[in-house]
This record gives sequence, C-alpha cells and structure tokens, in this order.
Amino acid sequence: MVKSMFSGIAGLRAHQQKMDVIGNNIANVNTFGYKAGRVTFKESIYQTTSSSSGGNDVFGGSNPSQVGYGSQVGTIDLMFSSGSYAPTDSSMDCMIDGQGFFIVGQKNGETEIKTDPKEMSAAMSKYTLSRVGNFTFDGDGFLVDGSSNVIYGFMYKDGALNEGTLQPIRVPYVDKDGKLLTPGDSSGTPLKLNSISISKTGEITGTDSAGKTVSVGMIAIANVPNPNALEKTQGPYYSIRENTGYIVPYKPGEGTTGKILNYGLEMSNVDLAKEFSEMITTQRGFQANTRIITVTDQMLEELVNIKR
Repeated sequence: MVKSMFSGIAGLRAHQQKMDVIGNNIANVNTFGYKAGRVTFKESIYQTTSSSSGGNDVFGGSNPSQVGYGSQVGTIDLMFSSGSYAPTDSSMDCMIDGQGFFIVGQKNGETEIKTDPKEMSAAMSKYTLSRVGNFTFDGDGFLVDGSSNVIYGFMYKDGALNEGTLQPIRVPYVDKDGKLLTPGDSSGTPLKLNSISISKTGEITGTDSAGKTVSVGMIAIANVPNPNALEKTQGPYYSIRENTGYIVPYKPGEGTTGKILNYGLEMSNVDLAKEFSEMITTQRGFQANTRIITVTDQMLEELVNIKR
C-alpha cells in the first residue's frame, strides 16, 4: 500500500510540472517568437517481486512480476514550428519564413567563416540566437534588436559582400567630408540614411541625402540541426549547447534556412485550443493521483484500526 502512496505522489509531481509548462505557454500566447513547450511522461522505477524463469521437462516457464512507482517527467521539449506572420508598420521588423535563427552578439566581435563545420560550430558558441526580428539602428550605427543586442551578418568590403567573415551589421561611416570610410573604421560618423529596407534575402540597403542607394550589409541566419538542444535564456534568446549539432551561418534562403519577411514579426506558435485541452486532461490526471493518496490513506487507517 505504501507503494501506491509513492506512485500517487510521483504522479502529482509530474502533473504539476506539466501544468507549469501549460501555464507558461498560455501566458506567452501573444509573445512574439515564443515557442510552445511540451511535456512527455515516462514510467518511474520498478520493483521486481519475482523474476522470470524458464520451463523444464515438468513445468512451464513463468513471467516476471513487477510493481511500478508511478510516473515522472521524461522530456520538456520546445516545439519549433513556425508561428504566423503578424504585420507591423516598421520596415525593420523581420520574420524568418522557415528554419533558422538570427545571430546576436556584442559590438566588438567577429568570426571568420570556416569550412570545417565542427570548427565553425565551436566558433559560434559565443553567440546567442533569436527568432524575434524587431530591429533598429542605434546611435553608433549598429543594427540592434529590442534589447539593444547587436545583430550579426555579412558586410560589404570594396563593393562586394564579404561572406568570409561574420560581423556586427553597422551603417557605413563617413569622414568630415562625407567620404565613406573602410569597413571597421569608426573614426568618423555613421552615414545618415533617409530610408532603409530589408529584402527577402536579408540584404539591407538605404538611401543617402543625395538619393544614392547604399548597401549596408546582409543579415545572417544560423542553421541549427537540433534546435531542441538550445537552452532558453531570458527573453527571446537561446544559448548554444553541445548537442545542437554543427551550427553554420548562411545567407537567408540558403541551406535549409528560411527567407526573411519584413514589415512583420513572428507570432507565438501556441495553440490555445490544444493548451486548454491539455489543461483539462492534466487537471484530471492530478485529481486521479490525489484520489490514489486518499484511498491509500483510508486503507492504512483501516489497517491501524483493525484491532479495536
């Protein structure tokens, strides 16, 4: 009877954790870029009361007898299906239409693109990833997200896109005479652009005061073979961990990465109807496990009072 008590307690704990995940999903139903969590259960440990045995010339064989100790949480997974497109009024708002993540880092970093996927993945570990593309340019000309973290991509060098180096995206700098400086030279001031647009391929272009089109750079998209191995951090960010596979930055639309849709953000992929259904079944499962505990308690009470 004590085993049933332990089973009930284990079931309560497992269902409570599932309810925690469901509650977090519902709370983030309108959070841009949020990916719903999913809980799976697994059986807990077993005690073998009698082992299996083989048959002989006289008797047949016997099967094992085992008593379980309830259930426990097996996995808590993130569902990385794409959310719906939510239109906005900003040309700088971007959504990845498919797989991949925006690459986020600090202002002073850059990474040489390596042909060895293992080396490239190790070099990518210093960055964080995000699915939320609410971008803008800060006062220093860097492309940043809503939390002021710098977005990485490929910059232009000598009129050509430098795909060999992953860099912070920044508006070109000009000297006091308005002449463009070499990329990376911040001795001048950011070039003032009247309008900025982002294409489906992630290319950022603007128009200067003379009406000339200026190429700023291209947003990079990280391909993550196993996104469930990413570790969620505060806000819309994911930390890269060992089991994610070889992470390689691409131009949008290359490899298995999706293209970019601007004038919009990715909505949460939480399905409210599904979450409420899961909530009901989880509640009933929790109630059933409390019933196990109360019935076991009544049985123990009868045992204690057997001699009166």
